[in-house]
Parts: sequence; structure tokens; C-alpha cells
Amino acid sequence: MIVVALYALVFFTGSGKPTPKLGIDLQGGTRVTLSARNPDGGDPPRESLEQARSIIERRVNGIGVGGTEVVLDGSNVVITVPGEQGDQAKTLGKTAKLGFRKVVTSQPVTPVQQPSTPPSSGAPSSAPPPSSGAPSAPPSSPANGGGSAAGAPQQQPGGDSDEQTKKEIEQARSLRQNPDLLSTDQAKQAAAAEKAFAALNCDPKVSDPLVGNDLTDKPLVACGDKNTAKYLLEPEFLPGTEISDASSGYDTQNSQWVVNLNFKSDGSRIWGDFTSKNIQKQAAFVLDTQVVSAPTIQSAILGGQTQITGRFSQAEAKDLADVLKYGSLPLSFESSDATTVSATLGLASLQAGLIAGGIGLLIVFIYCLFYYRLLGVLTILSLALSFSLVYAVLVLLGRWIGYTLDLAGVAGLIIAIGITADSFVIYFERLKDEIREGRTFRSAVPRGWSRAQRTILASDAVSFLAAAILYWLAVGEVKGFAFTLGMSTVLDLVVVYLVTHPLVAMISKSKSKVLSNPKNLGLGAVQQVGSERKAARPAAGRPNVKEA
Repeated sequence: MIVVALYALVFFTGSGKPTPKLGIDLQGGTRVTLSARNPDGGDPPRESLEQARSIIERRVNGIGVGGTEVVLDGSNVVITVPGEQGDQAKTLGKTAKLGFRKVVTSQPVTPVQQPSTPPSSGAPSSAPPPSSGAPSAPPSSPANGGGSAAGAPQQQPGGDSDEQTKKEIEQARSLRQNPDLLSTDQAKQAAAAEKAFAALNCDPKVSDPLVGNDLTDKPLVACGDKNTAKYLLEPEFLPGTEISDASSGYDTQNSQWVVNLNFKSDGSRIWGDFTSKNIQKQAAFVLDTQVVSAPTIQSAILGGQTQITGRFSQAEAKDLADVLKYGSLPLSFESSDATTVSATLGLASLQAGLIAGGIGLLIVFIYCLFYYRLLGVLTILSLALSFSLVYAVLVLLGRWIGYTLDLAGVAGLIIAIGITADSFVIYFERLKDEIREGRTFRSAVPRGWSRAQRTILASDAVSFLAAAILYWLAVGEVKGFAFTLGMSTVLDLVVVYLVTHPLVAMISKSKSKVLSNPKNLGLGAVQQVGSERKAARPAAGRPNVKEA
């Protein structure tokens, strides 16, 4: 019934194939290396790196990317994702460092081309506020373009374009991280900010590799969503850490995807105070030094709920909500390497491992048939049933919790063959001990089982405890080994209690001469020894003649 129920779930539930999910070493995938940096240019603290790794791991669990491994390699965070989920892995390192800043001024980077396009995002919006009480979205910015502001470096055509791009990037970096912009002198700050704003080029080729200064108490010049506008912003007045929850949804009133935010108590108070004092002014939602939305505040928002709008697609809105929900990273990261991992080596190792496991299983089968005869057939049937249970559970775990089977997990399954076979050996040898004492096979089964099950329970408990401790302490692939070993140990008890022992009990009560013949059960020799010992014992109430 258990097997039928499991395979009914395998074949009639879920949309995936009835096969386990495979890890990156078995089916290939993507490995992304994220390089951390500090705003001051120094080495990232180890505590911050570990915190970032933990947050990225929570994001993995939150968005359902199964089989992903997140490890630290020096000052880098390495993410490995099996299968075709590499694009999701590339977004896991987004810092999602959200902050709220007041807009000093904004400017489109290209002139408006179509008369039907609403005014630029620097103008107040005349649209009514959303029903939730959130600030309305800014009017549409001009279409994406490569236009540049006065004083911005221009790209040169020809074979030197790569070198020119590098030069532009260095110029833009020095501009946006101008020491005067970061100065404590307010006058110098204002002058440097105006100069940086006038010269800022939001060409994606120049602005994308950059993250501006990460200092929340300094002014910021930033490009807008899709690099269609640029902004001069005041220091941050509300950090994104004050967000208590984030979710994506579709705003039917304005026909756009939005990200809904709920603030904590202090955040609600700060946001309500700011919106009350700055009606008809813009507030910029700045994500990783890029303005994702700069809505004009239509009314005070006192309930702690608001929206981010930025012409998101459904996937972009969900990704943004997820990274905000699962925490801001303490460091900024940039993807320094994203490579595709081939499964060729892993499949070759898997093939070698399966061959080794098959040979070992065959040897166990031969030994059981030679030594236990019909009891050995029960061992083979029990092992086959145990494998079917393990396979079904692996398929279902892959669907339900995203568990992936890797080479280490396969090794745990192969070792579990020995643990399962060991339980049968303990049981059968205990039966032999009882028969060797002169009991019949029928009377030996209940006595042998009562003694054998204590040993089996103790043995499996030790194996499971070792697997649990290994899973708790280990990282990476070793966890997969510990998981499959512990799971197989539990299923071993299920098979022994619900299959092996009941079948042996049925055989012991069978009237068939084939099944009741001790020689066919591999018990002929021990039964002869038991008969001799029984004959040598004195009858009840009658003294032994030789002893007398």
C-alpha cells in the first residue's frame, strides 16, 4: 500500500518527469562567481561575507532554485546551479540595497520624440494616486537611447571602441566617486554634485558596470530605470532595512506590475512624516544606486504601505520583491564570472559508481542465494522493494522541496545497500541461533525476531545518528551523502518490519514441503546440530543415566 501510494503520487501529481532531480555534477549547470567590494576599497570583513552568503542562501530557498550551492571562496561568493536555472543564479547576488532619497532635480538623457509621451519624470504627475494610497508613478521617461549630457565622454567608432569604453568607465567612476562629492563640506558637496549631474552619462555601456558611492549620508547622482533619465538626489532619509515585507502584484488601475512594500513601525513614521512635508515633490526609490522609480507624492501616506513602480515586467517585479523580502546584502557584488559546467565528468563518475554498486549488489545476491537459499530470495526481494521506495521518495522530494541527487548522494545510497543487507543477516543469523538450540523453524521465528529487532534498531539508530550529525555539521555535497544515508536507514526499518519479517513468518507457517524444508532455507546444517543437542538433553523429570 505504501509503494502504491508513493508511485500514485509520482505519476499522477506534479508536472515534472518521474525521475529524481540531478545535481550540477550529474546534469551540468551554471557556476556564478560574485566578487565582493567595500565602499572604502578595503578587504570585505569575513562577518559581512558570511552574512551575505547566508542571505543569498535564503533567497535561493525563497525563489525555489533547487540544488543550488552557495559557498565562500576567499572574498568571492560562488553559486552553483544545476540544469537550466543559470539566469536565476546571476540575479541572486543583487545587493537589493534600497534607500529612499529626495529628488533635487532630474533630467531626461534624450529629448522626447513622440508628442503623445507624457512630460519627463522631473515634472509633477497629474495622475490620481493609486487606490492603496501609494505615491503615483512618475510619467514615462523617454525611450532607451544612448544620448549623453553636455561634457559627457563620447564613444569613438572603429577598432578602438573597447579601449574608449574602458576610458569612459574610468572617467565616470572617478566622477561619481569624486572626493568632493563625499566631502563633509556642504558647499563642496553641492558643487561636486551639480558638476557630476551635468556630466553624468547614462549610456548603458558606461553606467552598467558602475555602482556609485554607497554612502547613505552623501548626495548621489544616479541614472534612472533603463538609463532614460538622470537624477541629483539628497542623502538617504529612509533605509530599505525598514521594510518589513515585500510582494509583487498587478495594479489594474494603472495597468502595470508593482512591488508592494510594508514598513516597520519606525519606517512608517519616517515615511509618513516625509510624504506629509513633500507633497507634489518627488521621492526616489534607489536600488543599488539606480533610481527604479521616482514618483510624485500626491498625498501623505500614513499607513506604512506603499508601492515601487518602474515599468516592471512580472518577472522583474517578483525578483525585486523577493530580494527585498529576504534581506539586503551587507556588501555590493558584481558578477565576475559565469560559466557553464559540463556534466560529462559527473556522468562518467556516475556510470563508474553505478557499475561498482551493481557489482556489489550482484555479489550480495550471490552470497545470499548461496548461504540462505530461499531466505536469500527474500533478501533480494526486500532490497528491490527498498530501492523502489528510495527512488519514489527521491522523485517526490525533488518536486516538493527541490532536493537534487548528486554523486555524494549516490555514494550514500550504495553504502545503504550494505546497511539494509546487514539487517537481514542479523535476523537470519538469530534464527539460526534459535534453531541451533533445538527449536523448530516455526518456533524459532518469533523468538529470533524479538531478539533480532533490538539489534537491528540499535544498529540503524547508530547509522541514522551518524548521518544526522554529519548532515548538521557538513556543508555542500557531504550533506547529500548524509541525507541519502539517513533516509535509506529509515526506509530499511520500514522494509524489515513490514516486509521481511512478515514474509519469513508466513513461510514458517506454510504447509508446503518446498518452503518448510530446512535445506531449501539454508537451515539444514543448523537444524541437524539442533536435533543432536536436543537428543542429548535429558527428558523432563528424568535424570541423565550417564550423570547418575
